[in-house]
Amino acid sequence: MSTAMNFSTKSFTPRPPDKGAFPLDHFGECSAFKERFMECLRHSGYESAACRQRAMAYLECRMDRRVQLMANEPLEKLGFKDLINEKSEEKPEK
Repeated sequence: MSTAMNFSTKSFTPRPPDKGAFPLDHFGECSAFKERFMECLRHSGYESAACRQRAMAYLECRMDRRVQLMANEPLEKLGFKDLINEKSEEKPEK
């Protein structure tokens, strides 16, 4: 009984990530945000849902930096729409 595998029938075509490059933070501009997020993950047993506020702050930091750590993207598209609604409800109207 022979189990030969034929790899020539399908070829892998690499494609870029959907959101583009996510360069390393060589200058540590957002390392404080990253550390707060990682600390939250450790304390929550690596339950990322418990640390969404800190994840959002980290991504905002990356988008705000002048060295192009991340392309500007609406936070709603990154899965934080519910957190943005909570922020706007907390702010009192003038």
